[in-house]
Amino acid sequence: MSFRTSATDYVEDVSPGSGALPPRAWYPRSDAASLSLNGRWRFRLSPTADAEDDAFAEPGYDAGGWAEVSVPGHWVLQGHGSPIYTNHLYPFPVDPPHVPTENPTGDHLRFFDLPEGWDVTDGGAVLRFDGVESCARVWLNGTDIGEFKGSRLPHEFAVGHLLKPAGNVLAVRVHQWSAGSYLEDQDQWWLPGIFRDVTLLHRPAGGVLDFFVHASYDHAAGTGTLRVDSDVAGRVTVPGLGIDVATGESATVPVEPWTAETPRLYDGLLATEGERVPLRIGFRTVESAAGLIKVNGKAVLFKGVNRHEWHPEHGRALGPETMRADVLLMKQHNVNAVRTSHYPPHPAFLDLCDEYGLWVIDECDLETHGFTEQAWRDNPVDDDRWTPALLDRAARMVERDKNHPSVVIWSLGNEAGTGRGLTAMAEWIHGRDTSRLVHYEGDSDCRDTDVYSRMYPDHAEVERIGRGLDGGTRKRRALPVILCEYAHAMGNGPGGLADYQRIFETHDRLQGGFVWEWTDHGVQDERFGYAYGGDFGEELHDGNFVCDGLVFPDRRPSPGLLEYKKVIEPVGIDIDGDGDGTTVRVTNKQDFADLSELAFGWSYQVDGETVESGSLAVPALAAGESAELKLPEPPATDGGETQWTVRALLAADTAWGPKGHVVAWGQSAPRARRAPSLVASGAPVPSGAGLVSLGPAVFDARTGAPRSIGSVEVTGLRLDVWRATTDNDDGASWQSDPRYAELWRTFGLHRMRHRLDAVEQAGDALTVRTRVAPAGREFGLATVYRWTTDGDRLGLTVSVTPDGDWTVPLPRLGIRFGLPAADRVRWFGGGPAEAYPDTRSASFVSRWEATIDDLQTPYVRPQENGARADVRWAELGGLRIDGDPEFWLTARRWTTEQLDAAAHRTDLTPSGTVWVNLDHAQHGIGSASCGPGVLPQYRLHAEPAEFAFVFTDIG
Repeated sequence: MSFRTSATDYVEDVSPGSGALPPRAWYPRSDAASLSLNGRWRFRLSPTADAEDDAFAEPGYDAGGWAEVSVPGHWVLQGHGSPIYTNHLYPFPVDPPHVPTENPTGDHLRFFDLPEGWDVTDGGAVLRFDGVESCARVWLNGTDIGEFKGSRLPHEFAVGHLLKPAGNVLAVRVHQWSAGSYLEDQDQWWLPGIFRDVTLLHRPAGGVLDFFVHASYDHAAGTGTLRVDSDVAGRVTVPGLGIDVATGESATVPVEPWTAETPRLYDGLLATEGERVPLRIGFRTVESAAGLIKVNGKAVLFKGVNRHEWHPEHGRALGPETMRADVLLMKQHNVNAVRTSHYPPHPAFLDLCDEYGLWVIDECDLETHGFTEQAWRDNPVDDDRWTPALLDRAARMVERDKNHPSVVIWSLGNEAGTGRGLTAMAEWIHGRDTSRLVHYEGDSDCRDTDVYSRMYPDHAEVERIGRGLDGGTRKRRALPVILCEYAHAMGNGPGGLADYQRIFETHDRLQGGFVWEWTDHGVQDERFGYAYGGDFGEELHDGNFVCDGLVFPDRRPSPGLLEYKKVIEPVGIDIDGDGDGTTVRVTNKQDFADLSELAFGWSYQVDGETVESGSLAVPALAAGESAELKLPEPPATDGGETQWTVRALLAADTAWGPKGHVVAWGQSAPRARRAPSLVASGAPVPSGAGLVSLGPAVFDARTGAPRSIGSVEVTGLRLDVWRATTDNDDGASWQSDPRYAELWRTFGLHRMRHRLDAVEQAGDALTVRTRVAPAGREFGLATVYRWTTDGDRLGLTVSVTPDGDWTVPLPRLGIRFGLPAADRVRWFGGGPAEAYPDTRSASFVSRWEATIDDLQTPYVRPQENGARADVRWAELGGLRIDGDPEFWLTARRWTTEQLDAAAHRTDLTPSGTVWVNLDHAQHGIGSASCGPGVLPQYRLHAEPAEFAFVFTDIG
């Protein structure tokens, strides 16, 4: 009896693999036959790499008892094992190239017949894997055809000689851990499996192999030059341009150039003796000139995002509908650039970027961040044994994606330290493709790169860089600057976006940045709603650090995305003055396109309601131009707060947005706001049973706390300074800025005590004097509540005076109370989404209405959320509340303490009380979860304050 064993040395081999064909350009279709092998595959999971022999690959093997999984897919998201999340720690001992004996290994089987008409004697065939994590060995009809690493990169194998018309057996063994895992430590879920397409491609005799579309643009002459280099001779035709040339030959003709704002693509065809491949050609030239990144002779400003691939049910197995949804959301929110962090995306995503118009930094599948724990010792990028694998990854990215006009910069990878391997990658890319720039943030001296790139610098540092005061090597000081990551969008935030954008727009050398990141990586989970690190029992994990996106896992835009849309608007609208002589200055902030695709309209609001509106004739300003326009005479009104609004909208349907979609807007400063007034005309009256009446309200005579206002019961009204800490309040351990949540808890701001000093019934007021302070500390807040009435309404003036040594800012300052019932809220103020002092650019002043539930922002990890800014008045639960000055409104069905204690959305259970916060002030948000904290101007210092409200029973 013999027992066949399966050699697994290849798993820990640092080489990229064996048997795969050289990399080449990816194209979505041709007239050659193809067969998708996506679908249901037989599956067996083993605990180690060598637990099973390779007999399963033989034709006739009985896999009837195996499970099934979907391909593309990850087996850990299909009931076989569990996902693991780490930010940078390797979830196994660091001993390169070795991996643990416990190495989950998935054997996959796919049985298929060739389509009718597929002639196995005509030419050959290629089996293509677009993505497998992390190492795969492949057999076809019992023949071992090779193995490979490089999870987010394509690998092709010649298999024509092995195919049969029917009864083909494709066997793939996938190992979760391999030497390649050391190169793929990319702050995301570790998700093994065949997660991108598997395709069988017929390769007819004389068919296309590799080809390189060179399509440059001469902005001075207005002409494009096309040359298509092809491994197989053929002809290139572009009917729309009258081009018909042989491969390798150039043609120069007048063209419309491709840019992210004007993504003009020409349909072409590459025809060889055996195959016809459609081309989508965009003419553009990328260069670094005069210290600037220029496209078609003009400097560009990146308003970008970092995009991991993610779907809450399928992980990195994305379908075309998800990719298209991402691109459309980006375009609709004024995003113009994507960094494909930290690996090349599914190739179809780049087709969408070409079509709809997005600048792309295409990043290699490389990160070795975990080696920072050992001061980068044994880092593979500085070990010559690994250089072939690094070069293989670079080549597979460049060759696959080289024909996309949207790709303007190649990136060597992310957070991989420094070393000879990175230099070799840069040299190879520069030699292969001179038409694009090379990026790598870790190259601090820019020895190998063409762009000076930074991560998470604070605003002051960005300002210094913009002014040329950053120092560094002479080469670096002469290079353009981008922030490849900034404004960490984890939870509530990021704060300070508008402040960054003002700096970008002030200094030419600063060419924008890429917010971290696009989407929350929450895993859909019936236990928690969405799960994050630690929810699957991982030994090592980094919690909800994986939920740091501008959209929620279901692609619902977060308030952070709405803020970013406003901050990066392509049109500036500044309204000056009010009444006679009101003007609006319109500026085209785009780099290339004019304003001909936009229509402009104005409206005039009185107390938040539009009383008149019309169109505004704005010339088709060229990029960078401005015009000052006169607004019409305002209509006559009977008084009230007045305000102008001007909007820029799509004039017609476009590929990415419908007619009327709002691209940009501006509002004038409000004028003539009437603060609420209340002339005291009643006095407190004892009403028995320990109660005091004051106008429509009833108070506890001993404590001075209101029991009811008219027909509305009120509970627990008192000063409130605490908020459920945000991810940015919590901060990161490696940040230099203060971690305010830790300080607040240390000083006890989450457990403030309320001492009653006096309840005074004198004259026309009920006055309650208190001191609010934490146990164990000597500082506090002397707080006075002064209640008055005009008979029908109830007035409250709150005076707060800090005493002692306050060394930390306050989370918030205002009052909170409970209402027994409330469902809908109406308010006049900022909306429609939440806002905080440094995230309020998108807060649009109007009249709004929403349910209590709709006021909540569903962050994957619950935290402070839902505040509406600049509220003049609000109506909820039978009360109308007018504020002087404007206030921040929050209302929810749980207390702040319950919100603070919740780890997941499912931890929050509505109670019978709606808790309302009326805040005089809020502390800012910042982005200290991985970036700078709250800027000084947005910190809420403990200072004397006075604010007032008028309550009216409208029930």
